[in-house]
Amino acid sequence: MSAQTATPGLGKKSLKQDTFEHPDFYQLDDLFTEEHKLIRSSIRDFVKREISPYIEDWAQRAHFPYEIVKKFGDIGAFGPTILQEYGGGGLDYISYGLIMQEIERGDSGMRSTASVQGSLVMYPIYKFGSEAQRKKYLPKLASGEWLGCFGLTEPDHGSNPSGMVTNFKDMGDHYLLNGAKMWISNSPRADVAVVWAKNETGRIHGLVVERGMEGFTTPETHGKWSLRASATGELVFDNVKVPKENLLPGKSGLGAPMMCLDSARYGIAWGAIGAAMDCYESARRYAVERIQFGKPIASFQLVQKKLSEMLTEITKAQLLNWRLGTLMNEGKATTPQISLAKRNNVHVALEIAREARQIHGGMGITGEYPLMRHMMNLESVVTYEGTHDIHLLILGNEITGIPAFV
Repeated sequence: MSAQTATPGLGKKSLKQDTFEHPDFYQLDDLFTEEHKLIRSSIRDFVKREISPYIEDWAQRAHFPYEIVKKFGDIGAFGPTILQEYGGGGLDYISYGLIMQEIERGDSGMRSTASVQGSLVMYPIYKFGSEAQRKKYLPKLASGEWLGCFGLTEPDHGSNPSGMVTNFKDMGDHYLLNGAKMWISNSPRADVAVVWAKNETGRIHGLVVERGMEGFTTPETHGKWSLRASATGELVFDNVKVPKENLLPGKSGLGAPMMCLDSARYGIAWGAIGAAMDCYESARRYAVERIQFGKPIASFQLVQKKLSEMLTEITKAQLLNWRLGTLMNEGKATTPQISLAKRNNVHVALEIAREARQIHGGMGITGEYPLMRHMMNLESVVTYEGTHDIHLLILGNEITGIPAFV
């Protein structure tokens, strides 16, 4: 049997083109609906038009382009799985994953802006909020009129959020909120913050805190080497009077913010592979064009090894994401399953960024190519929403039934 008969309709040229421009070595597109592919294509075009031409400059200047918020709202990047009656897209989780993948092909910081808005701000209001809260906040967040942030991590409590000291007291006609949160994406420009704090009995609740409430400030974090085009800061609460109707009534306890993190981690699993794809594509293009010893460096065994390993890991992660997406759609995905995907895919993306930088040689450290920016961004992604090691221990607990982090 000839190679041509063994692989009908699949020529060598088309395979190379597919794996170069849009890595899909195992033809996952066959598993996506036409709507999935249309959504991916529209977000990809948006990123090429609105982010890619400017991102290196934004990152160099540590500039958060606030105008991108309204543009994200216009294309439906905020809360795509939220029902349309609240301003969301009413889409499934594979659509959400593809949106995150394409945005992070542009930049992890840009994906963080969209991911926080949808998974950590809109999701808890939608899932745990009252009908009045949904109608008040969700449409404005979905459209990009308002920007939101999520307050869980504290200066002294990161991987151990149950130790939080931010608290609120019942003052009769309002709550009095005190404390601080740290490493908060979007906070310097946020209009609303979903904040997790303990009541007088030590029970964790979510409250919606609005810009302009007296005693509420959002100092910006400067000097970052990572996520430089994303706004990061603190949330400081100094006797902030929060109206009682701003308490999220649907769920309390640490499980509530953990559900939000599951949604965000799922998006990160897809997003990180978007960054990996961008690095792979840049490395393959450079390897074909760069001439050394009279021939393209793509002809050398070690370069081919690197590219082959990149494509292998991207393909495995794509399959992992697709399966996890189907489980999310069916309501069957578990926290350990999401942890596995987040941990694996970010690790893979970081390694691909590093290998791709090596293929580019000295040019790889310049802003002419995206490698160092992706690499530095992924150093944050591998830590936030649960560190690489904490996700390992979540899996260890699932495997053995013995928690190793308490």
